[in-house]
Amino acid sequence: MSATSIQEPPVGDADRNRWFLSSAPIVRSLIHLCVPMAAAMIVGAIYNLINAGVIGSLHITVLLAAITLGSPILGLVMAVGNVFGVGGGARISRLLGAAEHDATAASNIKRVSAFSFWGAVLAGAAIGAIGLLMLDPVVSLLGASGEAFTATRVFVGVLLAFVPVLAAAVCLEQLVRAEGAARQVMIGLIASTITNLLFDVLFIMVLHWGVTGAALATGLANLALVLYFAFWLTRNSEHASLAPRWFTLAPSVVKPVLGVGVSTLLQSAFLIVTALVLNNLAASYGDGPLAAMGVAVRIAQVPEFLLMGVTLGVLPLLAYSYGKGDRNRLSEALRKSAVTVGGIALISSAVIFTFRDQVFEAFVSDPSVLAIGVVVLTAQLVAMIANAFTGLITSLFQATGRALAATVMSVTQGILFIPVVLLGNLWFGLSGIIWALTATEIAVLFTGLVMWIASRRAIEGGLAEGSPERAEAVLEEQAA
Repeated sequence: MSATSIQEPPVGDADRNRWFLSSAPIVRSLIHLCVPMAAAMIVGAIYNLINAGVIGSLHITVLLAAITLGSPILGLVMAVGNVFGVGGGARISRLLGAAEHDATAASNIKRVSAFSFWGAVLAGAAIGAIGLLMLDPVVSLLGASGEAFTATRVFVGVLLAFVPVLAAAVCLEQLVRAEGAARQVMIGLIASTITNLLFDVLFIMVLHWGVTGAALATGLANLALVLYFAFWLTRNSEHASLAPRWFTLAPSVVKPVLGVGVSTLLQSAFLIVTALVLNNLAASYGDGPLAAMGVAVRIAQVPEFLLMGVTLGVLPLLAYSYGKGDRNRLSEALRKSAVTVGGIALISSAVIFTFRDQVFEAFVSDPSVLAIGVVVLTAQLVAMIANAFTGLITSLFQATGRALAATVMSVTQGILFIPVVLLGNLWFGLSGIIWALTATEIAVLFTGLVMWIASRRAIEGGLAEGSPERAEAVLEEQAA
Protein backbone atom coordinates (compact mmCIF):
# COMPACT_ATOMS: atom_id res chain seq x y z
CA MET A 1 0.00 0.00 0.00
CA SER A 2 1.39 3.38 -0.99
CA ALA A 3 1.77 6.36 1.29
CA THR A 4 -0.94 8.15 -0.65
CA SER A 5 -3.45 5.34 -0.13
CA ILE A 6 -2.72 5.33 3.59
CA GLN A 7 -3.36 9.06 3.89
CA GLU A 8 -6.53 9.14 1.79
CA PRO A 9 -9.67 7.17 2.77
CA PRO A 10 -11.54 4.83 0.37
CA VAL A 11 -14.74 6.02 -1.28
CA GLY A 12 -17.33 3.55 0.10
CA ASP A 13 -18.78 4.16 3.57
CA ALA A 14 -17.94 0.69 4.93
CA ASP A 15 -14.37 0.74 3.59
CA ARG A 16 -13.91 4.31 4.75
CA ASN A 17 -15.04 3.50 8.28
CA ARG A 18 -12.78 0.46 8.39
CA TRP A 19 -9.86 2.59 7.16
CA PHE A 20 -10.29 4.98 10.07
CA LEU A 21 -10.03 2.06 12.48
CA SER A 22 -7.24 0.23 10.70
CA SER A 23 -4.70 2.58 9.15
CA ALA A 24 -5.74 6.26 9.13
CA PRO A 25 -3.51 8.76 10.94
CA ILE A 26 -4.56 8.72 14.59
CA VAL A 27 -5.55 12.38 14.69
CA ARG A 28 -7.88 11.91 11.71
CA SER A 29 -9.30 8.77 13.33
CA LEU A 30 -9.98 10.62 16.57
CA ILE A 31 -11.73 13.44 14.71
CA HIS A 32 -13.81 10.94 12.71
CA LEU A 33 -14.81 8.90 15.77
CA CYS A 34 -15.06 11.48 18.55
CA VAL A 35 -16.42 14.72 17.06
CA PRO A 36 -19.72 13.18 15.84
CA MET A 37 -20.15 11.46 19.21
CA ALA A 38 -19.74 14.73 21.11
CA ALA A 39 -22.01 16.59 18.69
CA ALA A 40 -24.79 14.02 19.08
CA MET A 41 -24.55 14.20 22.88
CA ILE A 42 -24.72 18.00 22.89
CA VAL A 43 -27.75 17.93 20.58
CA GLY A 44 -29.38 15.46 22.97
CA ALA A 45 -28.75 17.81 25.89
CA ILE A 46 -30.26 20.72 23.96
CA TYR A 47 -33.29 18.54 23.15
CA ASN A 48 -33.83 17.83 26.85
CA LEU A 49 -34.04 21.56 27.48
CA ILE A 50 -36.40 22.14 24.53
CA ASN A 51 -38.56 19.15 25.55
CA ALA A 52 -38.91 20.56 29.06
CA GLY A 53 -39.85 23.90 27.46
CA VAL A 54 -42.58 22.29 25.33
CA ILE A 55 -44.08 20.59 28.39
CA GLY A 56 -43.60 23.73 30.47
CA SER A 57 -45.43 25.86 27.89
CA LEU A 58 -48.64 24.14 28.96
CA HIS A 59 -48.16 25.67 32.44
CA ILE A 60 -49.27 22.43 34.09
CA THR A 61 -46.79 21.69 36.85
CA VAL A 62 -47.98 18.13 37.36
CA LEU A 63 -46.91 17.22 33.81
CA LEU A 64 -43.38 18.49 34.37
CA ALA A 65 -43.28 16.56 37.63
CA ALA A 66 -44.33 13.37 35.84
CA ILE A 67 -41.58 13.74 33.23
CA THR A 68 -38.98 14.36 35.94
CA LEU A 69 -40.12 11.49 38.16
CA GLY A 70 -40.23 9.07 35.21
CA SER A 71 -36.74 9.92 33.91
CA PRO A 72 -34.98 7.16 35.92
CA ILE A 73 -36.85 4.62 33.76
CA LEU A 74 -35.04 5.98 30.70
CA GLY A 75 -31.74 5.77 32.58
CA LEU A 76 -32.42 2.13 33.47
CA VAL A 77 -33.35 1.24 29.89
CA MET A 78 -30.20 2.89 28.53
CA ALA A 79 -28.14 0.93 31.05
CA VAL A 80 -29.74 -2.36 29.93
CA GLY A 81 -29.18 -1.53 26.26
CA ASN A 82 -25.56 -0.67 26.96
CA VAL A 83 -24.96 -4.00 28.72
CA PHE A 84 -25.35 -5.64 25.33
CA GLY A 85 -24.27 -2.67 23.22
CA VAL A 86 -20.99 -1.73 24.92
CA GLY A 87 -19.96 -5.35 25.51
CA GLY A 88 -20.98 -6.44 22.02
CA GLY A 89 -19.52 -3.36 20.34
CA ALA A 90 -16.12 -3.74 22.00
CA ARG A 91 -16.07 -7.43 21.06
CA ILE A 92 -17.00 -6.71 17.45
CA SER A 93 -14.26 -4.08 17.08
CA ARG A 94 -11.67 -6.54 18.43
CA LEU A 95 -12.88 -9.25 16.05
CA LEU A 96 -12.79 -6.82 13.12
CA GLY A 97 -9.15 -6.14 13.93
CA ALA A 98 -8.41 -9.85 14.22
CA ALA A 99 -10.19 -10.46 10.88
CA GLU A 100 -7.29 -8.74 9.09
CA HIS A 101 -5.25 -11.86 9.87
CA ASP A 102 -7.82 -14.58 10.54
CA ALA A 103 -11.02 -15.29 8.59
CA THR A 104 -12.54 -17.24 11.49
CA ALA A 105 -12.76 -14.05 13.53
CA ALA A 106 -15.09 -12.47 10.97
CA SER A 107 -17.58 -15.33 11.14
CA ASN A 108 -18.00 -14.82 14.88
CA ILE A 109 -19.08 -11.20 14.41
CA LYS A 110 -22.48 -12.43 13.19
CA ARG A 111 -23.02 -14.38 16.41
CA VAL A 112 -21.92 -11.51 18.63
CA SER A 113 -24.06 -8.91 16.84
CA ALA A 114 -27.16 -11.15 16.79
CA PHE A 115 -26.78 -12.06 20.47
CA SER A 116 -26.27 -8.41 21.45
CA PHE A 117 -29.29 -7.14 19.51
CA TRP A 118 -31.77 -9.87 20.45
CA GLY A 119 -30.40 -10.01 23.98
CA ALA A 120 -31.23 -6.32 24.39
CA VAL A 121 -34.71 -6.83 22.90
CA LEU A 122 -35.51 -9.84 25.10
CA ALA A 123 -34.12 -8.23 28.26
CA GLY A 124 -36.10 -5.08 27.45
CA ALA A 125 -39.27 -7.10 26.90
CA ALA A 126 -38.83 -8.85 30.25
CA ILE A 127 -38.23 -5.58 32.12
CA GLY A 128 -41.15 -3.89 30.36
CA ALA A 129 -43.54 -6.74 31.16
CA ILE A 130 -42.50 -6.90 34.83
CA GLY A 131 -42.75 -3.12 35.11
CA LEU A 132 -46.27 -3.06 33.66
CA LEU A 133 -47.40 -5.86 35.99
CA MET A 134 -46.03 -3.88 38.96
CA LEU A 135 -46.83 -0.41 37.60
CA ASP A 136 -48.31 1.14 40.75
CA PRO A 137 -45.46 0.02 43.07
CA VAL A 138 -42.93 1.22 40.48
CA VAL A 139 -44.55 4.66 40.27
CA SER A 140 -44.63 4.90 44.07
CA LEU A 141 -40.97 3.91 44.21
CA LEU A 142 -40.16 6.77 41.83
CA GLY A 143 -41.58 9.16 44.42
CA ALA A 144 -44.87 10.08 42.74
CA SER A 145 -47.80 10.98 44.97
CA GLY A 146 -50.96 13.07 44.96
CA GLU A 147 -51.89 14.60 41.61
CA ALA A 148 -48.53 13.66 40.09
CA PHE A 149 -49.19 9.94 40.66
CA THR A 150 -51.74 9.54 37.85
CA ALA A 151 -49.71 11.54 35.32
CA THR A 152 -46.50 9.69 36.22
CA ARG A 153 -48.33 6.36 35.98
CA VAL A 154 -49.44 7.17 32.43
CA PHE A 155 -45.99 8.39 31.37
CA VAL A 156 -44.14 5.41 32.86
CA GLY A 157 -46.71 2.93 31.52
CA VAL A 158 -46.23 4.07 27.92
CA LEU A 159 -42.43 4.10 28.32
CA LEU A 160 -42.45 0.53 29.71
CA ALA A 161 -44.39 -0.62 26.65
CA PHE A 162 -41.55 0.71 24.49
CA VAL A 163 -38.68 -0.69 26.60
CA PRO A 164 -37.67 -3.37 24.01
CA VAL A 165 -37.44 -0.63 21.35
CA LEU A 166 -35.53 1.76 23.60
CA ALA A 167 -33.03 -0.93 24.66
CA ALA A 168 -32.56 -2.04 21.04
CA ALA A 169 -31.87 1.56 19.94
CA VAL A 170 -29.16 2.02 22.58
CA CYS A 171 -27.60 -1.34 21.69
CA LEU A 172 -27.61 -0.74 17.93
CA GLU A 173 -25.95 2.64 18.41
CA GLN A 174 -22.96 0.86 19.95
CA LEU A 175 -22.90 -1.88 17.29
CA VAL A 176 -22.86 0.65 14.45
CA ARG A 177 -20.17 2.65 16.24
CA ALA A 178 -18.12 -0.55 16.60
CA GLU A 179 -17.75 -0.55 12.82
CA GLY A 180 -16.21 2.92 12.94
CA ALA A 181 -19.39 4.52 11.57
CA ALA A 182 -19.40 7.50 13.94
CA ARG A 183 -20.89 9.85 11.34
CA GLN A 184 -23.81 7.49 10.72
CA VAL A 185 -24.42 7.28 14.48
CA MET A 186 -24.45 11.07 14.69
CA ILE A 187 -26.89 11.33 11.78
CA GLY A 188 -29.17 8.74 13.38
CA LEU A 189 -29.14 10.35 16.82
CA ILE A 190 -29.68 13.88 15.56
CA ALA A 191 -32.47 12.74 13.19
CA SER A 192 -34.08 10.84 16.08
CA THR A 193 -33.87 13.94 18.28
CA ILE A 194 -35.55 16.10 15.62
CA THR A 195 -38.21 13.40 15.08
CA ASN A 196 -38.84 13.29 18.82
CA LEU A 197 -39.26 17.05 18.94
CA LEU A 198 -41.68 17.04 16.01
CA PHE A 199 -43.74 14.31 17.66
CA ASP A 200 -43.69 16.35 20.88
CA VAL A 201 -45.17 19.33 19.10
CA LEU A 202 -47.80 17.16 17.36
CA PHE A 203 -48.84 15.05 20.32
CA ILE A 204 -48.53 17.67 23.08
CA MET A 205 -49.17 21.06 21.46
CA VAL A 206 -51.62 20.04 18.70
CA LEU A 207 -53.38 16.89 19.95
CA HIS A 208 -53.07 17.78 23.66
CA TRP A 209 -52.14 14.26 24.75
CA GLY A 210 -49.97 15.54 27.61
CA VAL A 211 -47.54 13.06 29.17
CA THR A 212 -48.96 10.27 27.01
CA GLY A 213 -47.84 12.21 23.97
CA ALA A 214 -44.40 12.87 25.48
CA ALA A 215 -43.79 9.17 26.17
CA LEU A 216 -45.24 8.13 22.81
CA ALA A 217 -43.00 10.64 21.02
CA THR A 218 -39.93 9.15 22.72
CA GLY A 219 -40.96 5.61 21.84
CA LEU A 220 -41.74 6.30 18.17
CA ALA A 221 -38.56 8.37 17.67
CA ASN A 222 -36.50 5.47 19.01
CA LEU A 223 -38.39 3.03 16.78
CA ALA A 224 -37.33 5.13 13.79
CA LEU A 225 -33.76 5.05 15.13
CA VAL A 226 -33.84 1.25 15.39
CA LEU A 227 -35.04 0.96 11.78
CA TYR A 228 -32.31 3.34 10.56
CA PHE A 229 -29.48 1.53 12.37
CA ALA A 230 -30.80 -1.92 11.40
CA PHE A 231 -31.05 -0.84 7.75
CA TRP A 232 -27.53 0.61 7.81
CA LEU A 233 -25.99 -2.51 9.34
CA THR A 234 -27.84 -4.84 6.98
CA ARG A 235 -26.82 -2.84 3.93
CA ASN A 236 -23.28 -1.75 4.83
CA SER A 237 -21.75 -4.16 7.33
CA GLU A 238 -19.68 -6.90 5.77
CA HIS A 239 -19.81 -9.18 8.80
CA ALA A 240 -22.49 -8.13 11.34
CA SER A 241 -25.96 -9.67 11.20
CA LEU A 242 -29.18 -9.18 13.15
CA ALA A 243 -30.81 -12.34 11.78
CA PRO A 244 -32.30 -14.49 14.59
CA ARG A 245 -30.64 -17.62 13.15
CA TRP A 246 -27.26 -16.30 14.32
CA PHE A 247 -28.48 -15.85 17.90
CA THR A 248 -26.62 -18.13 20.30
CA LEU A 249 -26.11 -18.57 24.03
CA ALA A 250 -22.70 -20.17 23.60
CA PRO A 251 -20.46 -19.17 26.54
CA SER A 252 -17.75 -18.08 24.11
CA VAL A 253 -20.16 -15.38 22.84
CA VAL A 254 -22.12 -14.54 25.98
CA LYS A 255 -19.22 -14.30 28.43
CA PRO A 256 -17.10 -11.60 26.71
CA VAL A 257 -20.18 -9.50 25.85
CA LEU A 258 -21.79 -9.54 29.30
CA GLY A 259 -18.45 -9.53 31.10
CA VAL A 260 -17.67 -6.07 29.74
CA GLY A 261 -21.26 -4.86 29.41
CA VAL A 262 -22.30 -5.49 33.00
CA SER A 263 -19.78 -2.87 34.15
CA THR A 264 -21.89 -0.18 32.44
CA LEU A 265 -25.03 -1.38 34.23
CA LEU A 266 -23.30 -1.26 37.61
CA GLN A 267 -21.93 2.19 36.84
CA SER A 268 -25.40 3.50 35.97
CA ALA A 269 -26.88 2.00 39.13
CA PHE A 270 -24.23 3.60 41.32
CA LEU A 271 -24.65 6.96 39.57
CA ILE A 272 -28.36 6.93 40.41
CA VAL A 273 -27.60 6.10 44.05
CA THR A 274 -24.91 8.78 44.14
CA ALA A 275 -27.29 11.44 42.82
CA LEU A 276 -30.02 10.49 45.30
CA VAL A 277 -27.66 10.58 48.30
CA LEU A 278 -26.05 13.86 47.21
CA ASN A 279 -29.37 15.61 46.58
CA ASN A 280 -30.88 14.49 49.88
CA LEU A 281 -27.87 15.62 51.92
CA ALA A 282 -27.63 18.95 50.09
CA ALA A 283 -31.37 19.57 50.51
CA SER A 284 -30.95 19.49 54.30
CA TYR A 285 -28.97 22.76 54.00
CA GLY A 286 -31.80 24.52 52.16
CA ASP A 287 -32.71 25.32 48.57
CA GLY A 288 -29.61 27.49 47.94
CA PRO A 289 -26.96 24.72 47.91
CA LEU A 290 -29.26 22.45 45.90
CA ALA A 291 -29.84 25.17 43.31
CA ALA A 292 -26.11 25.96 43.17
CA MET A 293 -25.29 22.30 42.50
CA GLY A 294 -27.91 22.13 39.76
CA VAL A 295 -26.51 25.20 38.02
CA ALA A 296 -22.90 24.02 38.37
CA VAL A 297 -23.78 20.67 36.78
CA ARG A 298 -25.38 22.43 33.81
CA ILE A 299 -22.40 24.74 33.31
CA ALA A 300 -19.95 21.83 33.35
CA GLN A 301 -22.16 19.78 31.02
CA VAL A 302 -20.81 21.06 27.68
CA PRO A 303 -17.11 20.30 28.33
CA GLU A 304 -18.14 17.00 29.93
CA PHE A 305 -19.95 16.01 26.74
CA LEU A 306 -16.89 16.93 24.69
CA LEU A 307 -14.75 14.74 26.95
CA MET A 308 -17.23 11.86 26.79
CA GLY A 309 -17.18 12.18 23.02
CA VAL A 310 -13.44 11.42 23.12
CA THR A 311 -13.46 8.70 25.80
CA LEU A 312 -16.41 6.85 24.26
CA GLY A 313 -15.52 7.59 20.65
CA VAL A 314 -11.99 6.19 20.90
CA LEU A 315 -13.16 2.80 22.26
CA PRO A 316 -13.68 1.14 18.83
CA LEU A 317 -10.22 2.33 17.72
CA LEU A 318 -8.56 0.88 20.83
CA ALA A 319 -10.47 -2.39 20.50
CA TYR A 320 -9.71 -2.75 16.78
CA SER A 321 -6.00 -2.08 17.31
CA TYR A 322 -5.88 -4.60 20.16
CA GLY A 323 -7.73 -7.24 18.15
CA LYS A 324 -5.41 -6.65 15.21
CA GLY A 325 -2.37 -6.99 17.46
CA ASP A 326 -1.08 -3.54 16.45
CA ARG A 327 0.89 -2.41 19.53
CA ASN A 328 2.11 0.85 18.00
CA ARG A 329 -1.34 1.96 16.89
CA LEU A 330 -2.89 1.08 20.24
CA SER A 331 -0.22 3.01 22.13
CA GLU A 332 -0.44 6.03 19.84
CA ALA A 333 -4.24 6.10 20.00
CA LEU A 334 -4.17 5.94 23.80
CA ARG A 335 -1.45 8.59 24.07
CA LYS A 336 -3.07 11.09 21.69
CA SER A 337 -6.55 10.61 23.12
CA ALA A 338 -5.08 11.25 26.60
CA VAL A 339 -3.50 14.47 25.33
CA THR A 340 -6.82 15.47 23.75
CA VAL A 341 -8.74 14.72 26.94
CA GLY A 342 -6.22 16.64 29.05
CA GLY A 343 -6.25 19.62 26.68
CA ILE A 344 -10.05 19.90 26.55
CA ALA A 345 -10.40 19.43 30.31
CA LEU A 346 -7.73 21.95 31.30
CA ILE A 347 -8.59 24.65 28.76
CA SER A 348 -12.34 24.48 29.33
CA SER A 349 -11.86 24.44 33.11
CA ALA A 350 -9.54 27.45 32.95
CA VAL A 351 -11.98 29.45 30.80
CA ILE A 352 -15.02 28.60 32.95
CA PHE A 353 -13.14 29.29 36.20
CA THR A 354 -11.85 32.63 34.92
CA PHE A 355 -15.37 33.81 34.03
CA ARG A 356 -17.13 31.85 36.81
CA ASP A 357 -18.95 34.86 38.27
CA GLN A 358 -20.28 36.05 34.93
CA VAL A 359 -21.32 32.54 33.92
CA PHE A 360 -23.16 31.91 37.18
CA GLU A 361 -24.93 35.27 37.03
CA ALA A 362 -26.53 34.16 33.76
CA PHE A 363 -28.42 31.50 35.72
CA VAL A 364 -29.02 32.99 39.17
CA SER A 365 -28.99 36.42 40.81
CA ASP A 366 -29.23 35.51 44.50
CA PRO A 367 -25.88 36.56 46.11
CA SER A 368 -25.97 33.67 48.60
CA VAL A 369 -26.44 31.13 45.82
CA LEU A 370 -23.67 32.79 43.79
CA ALA A 371 -21.22 32.49 46.67
CA ILE A 372 -21.94 28.78 47.15
CA GLY A 373 -22.09 28.23 43.40
CA VAL A 374 -18.52 29.38 42.79
CA VAL A 375 -17.23 26.81 45.29
CA VAL A 376 -19.45 24.07 43.84
CA LEU A 377 -18.33 24.91 40.30
CA THR A 378 -14.65 24.74 41.30
CA ALA A 379 -15.19 21.31 42.84
CA GLN A 380 -17.13 20.17 39.75
CA LEU A 381 -14.36 21.26 37.38
CA VAL A 382 -11.64 19.42 39.31
CA ALA A 383 -13.88 16.33 39.43
CA MET A 384 -14.48 16.67 35.67
CA ILE A 385 -10.75 16.57 34.91
CA ALA A 386 -10.25 13.43 37.00
CA ASN A 387 -13.38 11.79 35.58
CA ALA A 388 -12.21 12.41 32.00
CA PHE A 389 -9.07 10.33 32.48
CA THR A 390 -11.03 7.75 34.45
CA GLY A 391 -13.38 7.38 31.47
CA LEU A 392 -10.44 6.91 29.11
CA ILE A 393 -8.93 4.17 31.30
CA THR A 394 -12.31 2.44 31.55
CA SER A 395 -12.65 2.52 27.75
CA LEU A 396 -9.21 0.92 27.46
CA PHE A 397 -10.22 -1.91 29.79
CA GLN A 398 -13.48 -2.43 27.90
CA ALA A 399 -11.70 -2.31 24.54
CA THR A 400 -9.16 -4.96 25.56
CA GLY A 401 -11.81 -7.21 27.10
CA ARG A 402 -10.66 -6.78 30.70
CA ALA A 403 -14.07 -7.29 32.28
CA LEU A 404 -12.92 -7.39 35.90
CA ALA A 405 -10.90 -4.18 35.63
CA ALA A 406 -13.77 -2.40 33.82
CA THR A 407 -16.20 -3.55 36.51
CA VAL A 408 -13.91 -2.37 39.31
CA MET A 409 -13.68 1.05 37.66
CA SER A 410 -17.47 1.21 37.34
CA VAL A 411 -18.30 0.31 40.95
CA THR A 412 -15.42 1.99 42.79
CA GLN A 413 -16.98 5.44 42.56
CA GLY A 414 -20.28 4.28 44.04
CA ILE A 415 -18.64 2.24 46.77
CA LEU A 416 -16.32 5.08 47.79
CA PHE A 417 -18.71 8.00 47.40
CA ILE A 418 -21.30 7.07 50.00
CA PRO A 419 -18.88 6.80 52.97
CA VAL A 420 -16.88 9.81 51.72
CA VAL A 421 -19.94 12.08 51.46
CA LEU A 422 -21.39 10.88 54.78
CA LEU A 423 -18.10 11.46 56.59
CA GLY A 424 -17.58 14.75 54.75
CA ASN A 425 -21.00 15.94 55.88
CA LEU A 426 -20.28 14.82 59.45
CA TRP A 427 -16.82 16.39 59.67
CA PHE A 428 -17.00 19.44 57.38
CA GLY A 429 -20.71 20.10 56.84
CA LEU A 430 -21.71 21.57 53.47
CA SER A 431 -18.09 21.87 52.29
CA GLY A 432 -17.66 18.14 52.86
CA ILE A 433 -20.66 17.42 50.64
CA ILE A 434 -19.48 19.77 47.91
CA TRP A 435 -15.97 18.26 47.72
CA ALA A 436 -16.99 14.62 48.29
CA LEU A 437 -17.48 13.86 44.60
CA THR A 438 -14.16 15.50 43.74
CA ALA A 439 -12.29 13.43 46.33
CA THR A 440 -14.01 10.28 45.09
CA GLU A 441 -13.19 10.96 41.43
CA ILE A 442 -9.51 11.48 42.28
CA ALA A 443 -9.47 8.22 44.25
CA VAL A 444 -11.11 6.35 41.35
CA LEU A 445 -8.54 7.81 38.92
CA PHE A 446 -5.73 6.65 41.19
CA THR A 447 -7.30 3.17 41.32
CA GLY A 448 -7.52 3.11 37.53
CA LEU A 449 -3.90 4.17 37.09
CA VAL A 450 -2.75 1.42 39.45
CA MET A 451 -4.76 -1.21 37.54
CA TRP A 452 -3.56 0.14 34.19
CA ILE A 453 0.08 -0.09 35.27
CA ALA A 454 -0.54 -3.60 36.61
CA SER A 455 -2.21 -4.74 33.37
CA ARG A 456 0.20 -3.14 30.88
CA ARG A 457 2.38 -6.24 30.70
CA ALA A 458 -0.63 -8.49 30.11
CA ILE A 459 -1.97 -6.20 27.39
CA GLU A 460 1.40 -5.97 25.67
CA GLY A 461 1.85 -9.73 26.05
CA GLY A 462 -1.37 -10.33 24.13
CA LEU A 463 -0.29 -7.87 21.45
CA ALA A 464 3.09 -9.56 21.15
CA GLU A 465 1.31 -12.73 20.02
CA GLY A 466 0.03 -10.88 16.96
CA SER A 467 -3.74 -11.00 17.39
CA PRO A 468 -5.03 -11.79 20.87
CA GLU A 469 -8.45 -12.60 19.42
CA ARG A 470 -7.27 -15.26 16.99
CA ALA A 471 -7.05 -18.13 19.43
CA GLU A 472 -10.44 -17.23 20.91
CA ALA A 473 -11.97 -16.99 17.44
CA VAL A 474 -10.82 -20.50 16.57
CA LEU A 475 -12.28 -21.87 19.79
CA GLU A 476 -15.57 -20.09 19.12
CA GLU A 477 -15.72 -21.51 15.61
CA GLN A 478 -15.18 -25.02 16.98
CA ALA A 479 -17.79 -24.51 19.74
CA ALA A 480 -20.35 -23.23 17.23
